[in-house]
Order: sequence, then C-alpha cells, then structure tokens
Amino acid sequence: MTRREAAVFVAPNYDEGTLADVLPGALAALGVPGLPDRLGLAARLDGVRRVAVLLVDGMGHHQLPAMAPVAPVIAATLRGELGLALSTTCGFPSTTPTSLVSLATGALPGAHGVLAFNTLVPGTDRVLNHTVWADDPPPTAWVPVPPLYAAAAAAGIDTTVVNRPEYAGSGLTTATSAGARYLPAVDVDSLATGMLTALKEAPARALVYGYHPRLDKAGHEHGLTSAEWAQAAAEVDVLLARLVGGLPEDAALVVTADHGQLDVPADHRIDVHADPALSAGVRVVTGEPRVRYLHTAPGATADVLAAWRSRAGHAAWIGSRDEAIATGWYGPLGERHAARLGDVVVVCRDDWAVLATATDPPSVARLIAMHGSLTEPEMRIPLLVYRP
Repeated sequence: MTRREAAVFVAPNYDEGTLADVLPGALAALGVPGLPDRLGLAARLDGVRRVAVLLVDGMGHHQLPAMAPVAPVIAATLRGELGLALSTTCGFPSTTPTSLVSLATGALPGAHGVLAFNTLVPGTDRVLNHTVWADDPPPTAWVPVPPLYAAAAAAGIDTTVVNRPEYAGSGLTTATSAGARYLPAVDVDSLATGMLTALKEAPARALVYGYHPRLDKAGHEHGLTSAEWAQAAAEVDVLLARLVGGLPEDAALVVTADHGQLDVPADHRIDVHADPALSAGVRVVTGEPRVRYLHTAPGATADVLAAWRSRAGHAAWIGSRDEAIATGWYGPLGERHAARLGDVVVVCRDDWAVLATATDPPSVARLIAMHGSLTEPEMRIPLLVYRP
C-alpha cells in the first residue's frame, strides 16, 4: 500500500478459517480426531507423520513480493516453483498476543480473551502488557482455553515448541505452550536446528512449532522499505532454506504469520494527549496505535464517542463497546471478556494511528511500521506449505 492509497477493511471470516485453524488442520492431518479443518490442511498434508509450523512475526502476505528480491525461497514459492502458496487472515485485532493465543489454542479472540496488546484488567486501574506478563493474572484464569498441545500428546503426538529463551515461563508462553516441550533458540541457526532435530528425533508422529521475531522488529523500528527490513527478510529466507532442505521424507513445513504491517507516516498520527477534545472524559487508553480502547470516566461515554467521531472519524471506525462486539470481528464474545474492551473502540483506517504519548512508552511513538487494525496489509497472512 502506498502512502495515500486507501486500504479497505478485511474482516476475518471465521467460518471459512483463519490463523486459529492452522494447528487444528495440522493435527487433523496427524490423526487427532474431532478437530475442524476449515483451511483444508489435512488433505494437503495427507500421508505426513511429522509437521513443523513456523510463524514469522510480521510477515504479512502483502510483504512477500517485497521480500522476494532478497529471498530466493520465497521468490520461488511465489512463482509456483517450490511448495504451495496460500493465504488466510489472522483474527482481530491483528496483533501478536491475540494471534499467538489463537494459533496455539485454535480459539477465536472472543473465546480466549486476549483482545489487545495492552488491556485494562477489569475492576482495576492496571494495564496488562501481554508481552511482559508474568503470572498475574494467572495465565489459566486469564486465558480459559488451553493450548492444543496436551490434546495432541494425548493422541500420541510428540509436541515441541522452539522459541526464544527469554520468553520461557512468561504468562503468554504459558498460555500458548503448556503441554509441549520447550526448546530455547537464540538465532536462526539454533531455531532451524531445534525444529529439525525435534522432527527427526520424535519417536513417531510429531508436531513442532517455531517462532521467529526479527522481521516484525525491523519493520517497527526502520520501516518496510529500509535496508534493515530487507536484511531481516533475507534472514527469514535463510531459515526457510534450512527447514525446507532438512525436512524428513515423512514431514511437511507450514509457514504462516501473526499479522502483516504497514508504514504509518508522521502526519497520519493523532495524539490523544495533545488534543483536549479527545482526552476529555477518557480515564485510561489501552490497545495500541492502530486499535485503541478508551476507558471513560463515569457517565462520559456518549460525550467521548461524539468528540472522537467529530475529530477523528475521518481516520478511524469509532464505536461503543457493544457496537464493536456486534461487528463480529472478535468472534462470539460474552460478558466474561467484554469488559476488557474499552467503553469506546477506535479502529484506524488506511495508514492512520492513534498515539497516547502521556501513557505509552516513548518507543511507541517512534514505531514506523504498525499493525493491529483490519486493513488488508495487516490482516492477510501467508499459508505456505512445503513437502520434500
């Protein structure tokens, strides 16, 4: 998407399948009964006994052509010469914690309850950042849907997660990895080695999940047209080449992402705390720049809605909590999780963003590429399948 090119909203089609259906489809192919296969993965993986699933953070479907000049494996895949290139969408919001929990549990956001990057813990003034969450709230209470790994193990499937060592034991890791063996990996080489070793050494059927974060980080810090992003894209391709080239004969590799990204220009950033009309009546701002939740002072919701629609309606869809739930963007969402949304929900259009400079870490305002909203570059993710 160019700087001023309009981007339409692409709502997740949960009936046809999203990121939440990747592991159920892979496990269905491995013989776990009772799991849905909305993406048709079981047929594409027919006959395999070992499946590796790699999630590349921030590698949206729309970023693949930009990666291709420095990524021979991706280029060959896009040309139809290697593997199979499909796509689907993530859930909403298109942000890492929400997507990682959907992938691991097979549940939609409204069911698992991780509805934002930063969330107000209901009944408190505490804002929970899901990426630095430890054990409060307890992960099994905050996310009431368990990962699929225990069900896989019960069906006789060896399950392994290969991820960064610093993530071990966090609340998000517990919510997404419980029931699997956890192997630390500090770089591309150790990630590839860990995933391939787990595949090859499994006594029978196996599911191995790996996570690679650097492309997302490069986009956030330097933008999608930067040399740093291109370098990170080339690194992803090195990882893919290792994995595709090292697959056992009875194995397959599925590659996907948690979301895409788009660059947000400086003049398309609205600061809540720089405009008294936008901050009036707002008690707490959560979410992230592309999707904001405004928790209002008692009795102020109607005034906040009116002010935001007047001042920022050109840049975002703006609605009440009930209106946001009624869109279906989260999937079915009951009272248990509804209070985690703001009284007012702001979903940015095109390449706009909403900053909250008085409460966000300073690094947030410096982000170049962002995600979280419903535009095609953020929502559309690849689904790449490779077999020996």
